[in-house]
Amino acid sequence: MIQTYKIKGMHCASCASIIEKTFKKKEGVHEVTVNYATETAKVEHNAHKISAEQLSKSIEPLGYSLVLQPEHHHPKGAELVAMRNQLYVALPLAAVAAFAMVFDIIPQLLLMLMATYMLFVVGQPYLRGVYRFVRHGAANMDTLIGIGTSAAYLYSVVATLRGVSETYFDVAIIVIAFITLGKYLEARSKLKTGDAIEKLLNLQAKVALVLRDGNEVEVPIDKIIRGDTIVVKPAGKIPVDGVVAEGSSYVDESMITGEPMPVAKTVGDKVVGGTLNTSGSFTFAATKVGSETLLAHIIKMVEEAQGSRAPIQALADKISAVFVPAVLVLAFVSLGVWLAFGNVQLGLMSFVGILVIACPCALGLATPTAIIVGVGKGAKEGILIKDAATLQKLHTVDTVVLDKTGTITKGKPELVSIKNMSDKSDEDIVAILASLENKSEHPIAHAVVTYAKEKNTALLPVEQFEAIQGKGIVGTIDGVPYRAGSGKFVGRDASLEEETRAGNTPVFLAAGDKVLALVMVADAIKENAKDAIASLHKLGIKVVMLTGDDKNTARYIAQQVEIDEVVAEMLPEDKLNIIKKLQADGRVVAMAGDGVNDAPALAQADVGIAMGTGTDVAIETAGITLLGGDISKLPKAIALSKITMRGIKQNLFWAFAYNVVGIPLAGGLFYPLFGWLLSPAFAGAAMAFSSVSVVGNSLRIKSKKI
Repeated sequence: MIQTYKIKGMHCASCASIIEKTFKKKEGVHEVTVNYATETAKVEHNAHKISAEQLSKSIEPLGYSLVLQPEHHHPKGAELVAMRNQLYVALPLAAVAAFAMVFDIIPQLLLMLMATYMLFVVGQPYLRGVYRFVRHGAANMDTLIGIGTSAAYLYSVVATLRGVSETYFDVAIIVIAFITLGKYLEARSKLKTGDAIEKLLNLQAKVALVLRDGNEVEVPIDKIIRGDTIVVKPAGKIPVDGVVAEGSSYVDESMITGEPMPVAKTVGDKVVGGTLNTSGSFTFAATKVGSETLLAHIIKMVEEAQGSRAPIQALADKISAVFVPAVLVLAFVSLGVWLAFGNVQLGLMSFVGILVIACPCALGLATPTAIIVGVGKGAKEGILIKDAATLQKLHTVDTVVLDKTGTITKGKPELVSIKNMSDKSDEDIVAILASLENKSEHPIAHAVVTYAKEKNTALLPVEQFEAIQGKGIVGTIDGVPYRAGSGKFVGRDASLEEETRAGNTPVFLAAGDKVLALVMVADAIKENAKDAIASLHKLGIKVVMLTGDDKNTARYIAQQVEIDEVVAEMLPEDKLNIIKKLQADGRVVAMAGDGVNDAPALAQADVGIAMGTGTDVAIETAGITLLGGDISKLPKAIALSKITMRGIKQNLFWAFAYNVVGIPLAGGLFYPLFGWLLSPAFAGAAMAFSSVSVVGNSLRIKSKKI
C-alpha cells in the first residue's frame, strides 16, 4: 500500500533525510519520500509486515512521529502560538543582550540568568537535538544550534566562575532569539504556501438538504448516498456531483474551471460539488459522492503534486543528507586550528558561528515551497498538475501538438449560420426546422435543437414525421409539409464547395418545391483558440495540429487559428508516430488531446495534456489536465512552469550562496588576511532569515501574472 502521513517534529531538511533513512531500514518498506515543506511522508509499505503505528514508533526516539488520528485544528496552529509566546520574552532579552554587547554595562550574573532561561526554556528543542545526537547518532539543525549555543554558554559559565570578564552569554541569547524568530516566520510563511488546498477544502459544503420520504432533511455530506435527491436553494453550495432533475439556475463554477461567468443549468445538466448556486432553486440526483466527486479528485491531485519531488531537487537532497555531519566536522576542525594557534576566543567564536550559520533548511525548502505555490496557483486557474516532474519538464517544451476535435474546436456540431430565402422571419425558420429535427437522433439535429433552445424558440407540433436515412427528414406543421436535409433531397442542386471545405455541413429547409432556408452546421472553433495559439508563439513554441479529419477541413481550421503545421487523416497510431518523429528530431513535445482516442500519443509525449471537460474528466490520464477543456489555459500552464522553475533556481542559488559565503566567514577563513569574522549573533540572524527569504521568494509566484 502507498500512504501519505503527516509528520510531527520536523524542523529542517536534514530531518527529512533522517526519517527517510530510518524508514528505509525497516523490513516491509519499499519506497519513502519525505517532504520537509509539506511535513509529510509518502510511504510504500507492506501493511502486514509493518504497520503505520510501528513506523511511527521507529522515529519517536529521534523526536518525530506520524499523525495517525485526524486533527480537528490546524496542526501548525498550536505550535505557532507557542513560538509567538516565547518570542514575547525572547526578543526583549535579545535586545538587552545586544545592548550589553555594545556598552558592556550589564552585570555578568544577570546575563547568565538570561542565557540560562533562553537555553533551557526557549532553547529546549536544540538541547533535545544534542541529546538525540549523543544517544542515537542522528544530527539535524537543532543539533548544530544546540551544540553551538551550549558551548558558548558553558564556556561563559566557567569564565564567570573564574572571574574572566570575556563571556559569550549575549551570543547564546541573541542566537536562540533570532533562530526562534526565523522558525516562527518560516512556519507562518509555509502555511501561506499551502493555502490553495485550504481554499479547495473550504469549497466543500458541510451539509446538504436531501429529500427523504417527501421531506427536506439536513444531512452531513459524508452521509449522502448515490441516487439521493438533493435540494439546492439560492446562494447554496452544491454538496456533491449530480444531474439536475427539476428546476433551473445559474451556477458559479469558477473555482473548478477558472471561468468567471456563471453557467446555466437545466434538467439533465451535470452539476459539480463545491460550486455555488447563484439565483434559482433546483433538485438534482447525486451521481458521485465522497472521494468520487470532481472536487475530491482535484484536492487529492493537488496534494499529491505538492508533495512530489522535482528532478532538480535531487542535488539539494544529496547535499542535505550529508550537510549536518560535514558542518560538525568543519566546526571542530576550525576550533582545533584556532586552538593550535593559541587563540581560544577566535576558536570558540568560529566554532559557534559555523554551527549556527550552517543550515540545510533554505536548501531543503528551495524546491518544494516553489512547487507547492506553483501547483496551487495552477489549481486556482483550472490547471491541474499531476506531479513536480511534469511541472519541471513543461518549461523545456518547444513544440505543442494539438488534436483538432475538442481541443481547437468545441467537439460538437453547432448551428453557425442561417441563409433565409423566404418571406418568413429567421425565428420562424428556426422554429420549423428545430421542430422537425427534434424528432431526429442525428448529431446535426441536436445542434439545431440546441440553437433553438438557446434562442428560447418554442417548438411546434409535428405530424407525419419520417426520417429517411442518409437523406433527411419530412414532417407536417400546421398542415404544411416540410422537408429538411441535403440539397439533393430537397431538389436544390447547389455548389457549396467553399462551405464544405471549411468543414460546414449544409441543411436545407423546403416547403413543397420551394427552398425556404439554408443553415450551416459545423464543429465551431473555440472562441479563445486563436489567442491561445498566438500566446504559444510568443513563448517561442511551434504548434502542430494532428487530426483524423480530411485535409481540406484541417487546413481551413489551421488557417483560422494560425497553426504552424497540419497533419490530417491520422489514425491514433499515426499520431503516436508523428510524436516519435518530432522527438527524434530533438524536439521536446507536449501533446494536448481529449485523453481517450489520443491516449497513445499523450503517453508518448514528453508532457501529456488532457483537455478535461465536465465531471467525467479522467484527471489521472495525463501529466496536466486543463479543466473545462479551455485551450487558453495551455499557454498559461507553460508560463506557470517557466515562472516556477525560475523561482526554484533563484531559491537554490541563494540557499547555496548563504552557506558558501557564510560558513568560511564564520570559520575565520578571511580573518588572517582581512580581519573579517562573522559574529555568532549575526550568523544566527543570517541563518534564521535565509529560510524566510527562500519561502518569501516562492510566495512571489502567487502574484505573477500567467
